[in-house]
This record gives sequence, structure tokens and C-alpha cells, in this order.
Amino acid sequence: MEDIELVITPRERDLGGFSVHRILPYATHRMVGPFIFFDHMGPATFSAGHGVDVRPHPHINLATVTYLFEGAIRHRDSLGSDQLIEPGAINLMTAGHGIVHSERTPDHLRQSGSRLNGIQSWVALPEEFEEESPSFIHYPAESLPKFEMDGVLLTLLLGTAFDRKSPVTVQSDLFYLDVKLPKGTKLTFPLQGLEGAVFVVDGCVHINNQKIDKWDMAVGKKCGSLIIEALDDSHLMLLGGKPVGKRYIYWNFVSSSEQKIEKAKSDWASGPGEPGSRFPKIPHDDREFIPLPDETNKENPKGTIM
Repeated sequence: MEDIELVITPRERDLGGFSVHRILPYATHRMVGPFIFFDHMGPATFSAGHGVDVRPHPHINLATVTYLFEGAIRHRDSLGSDQLIEPGAINLMTAGHGIVHSERTPDHLRQSGSRLNGIQSWVALPEEFEEESPSFIHYPAESLPKFEMDGVLLTLLLGTAFDRKSPVTVQSDLFYLDVKLPKGTKLTFPLQGLEGAVFVVDGCVHINNQKIDKWDMAVGKKCGSLIIEALDDSHLMLLGGKPVGKRYIYWNFVSSSEQKIEKAKSDWASGPGEPGSRFPKIPHDDREFIPLPDETNKENPKGTIM
């Protein structure tokens, strides 16, 4: 297992007619670079009248990244953002001091039935950016760098890699790529002292001569390279970066400080508040919210997708 530190097999979470494959945080490996949370949503099929309903809930001190392969999600937040998230685009929500958002299947897909397949991840913010003002930015699919290397198709979603830079604004040294390898092709990614991992969305690969199956994540050693060979037509996510230091996680709250998490819990105890509060209500989606969980459910973010 040269240059492979760990292979993580996902834990399946049944969300009521819909499942996610949860990779991070893992018991013995909480983060990969600044990535502290990684869920593979689906693939899921919803019949007419059904869909995803992630009620309003809060975040602090992190950035959420939503990237879809199939389907659509309507994002709304307490800043007034109302964005249809579709395949190939990057949607970056920086929670900073605090934000509330919801994610739901759009009405037209709920009526007809739909499929959903994608990745939701959280990036822990460097300590100096944890308390910045919240923001949400949508980057269309056509704005992201797409290129080919020896038959391998790559899309750079976040950060820098292979002498290219994503237009997505980030606060730390990281990389996040969508990679498609036809059977028999190879890709080498030098980690150069950074933490890095490969998640197999579909297919099967050898990574540094170790077979990695669909829905598993291989975590590399910082001193080495990730040498990937496709045993079948394969679809991967390549992610990692420079560590940002120890982070605490409670439900949807991530922070470098336990005291900040305790304050966020207190601020959400009664749900979203009025304009000007830390966690204001979402315009046009303010009739319900996800309550603060009890101690037995503190590490099941959202109780749903994330």
C-alpha cells in the first residue's frame, strides 16, 4: 500500500427514501486538508410528488460546496439567495459568523419525479476567516477550467492543480477536481506535502497498485504521489490541501473553538430569528426549521443531506 495511508469505506445513512454515503469525518481520520465533511448523495430516484426537503438550518466557520452530477436542488439562505443548483456548477456558501439555508427539490422536478446524484462537502475556514461575513456565490459549469491529460478528462472545481486555477474564491491552499478516466488510462498527482484523497464515484481503479472500489476513498501520504489507473471507465473526485489545524464539529457547526460552538448552539436554541440576528429567517422559507439535536445525534449533520 505504498503512499496510501487509509482506505475509507462509506457509512450509509438512510434519510427516508434517500441515502447518502458518508465518508468524512471518519473516526480515525477526521479531515483531508481543510475538507472536514464529505457526503455522496444518491444516486437516488424520486417518484412524482417526492423529493429532498432539507429544512432551514444554521452553519458557522465553514464553507459548504455543492456539486451535482444529476438532478437539481433549490438553495435558499438568510442572505436572500435563491439559486437553482444544477449539474456541473459549483455553489459555494461561506458561513463565516453565521448563516441559515435550506435545500429542496424544485417544484417542477417534484411534480414529474427526478434523480439526484452529487457531492456535498464542507471546507473548514482558516481561523482568521472563521468570523467573516457570510456569502453565497454560484459559479456556472462553463466558468470552471476543463482540460485533458493523456485521455483523462479533468474539471478543476476549487483551488489550484496542474498549473491551473479555479475562479472560485477560496481562503486556503486546496484542490478539488472532477476526474473521468476511460479504462486503461492513468493519472499521476504529486501531493507535494499536501494532504490528498481520491473518492471513486463510479468504476474501479488502482491507486498506487491497490484496488479501490466504487464509493471508497483512498487517503494518500503527504510525502508521496497518487498514481491512478482505471480498471474500468471511472469517475473520481480528487481533493485535499494544506491542513488548517484542529477543528471541533457539533451537528452543523464547525469551529476552531469549542466556545464558539457553544455560543452557536445557544443562538440556535429557538431557531431562526428576526433580521439583524445571527441566524435570521430565510425569505419565503420561514415556516419550519431543523431544531438543535440532542446529544445522541450531535454528529449527524442536518439529520438529512449534510
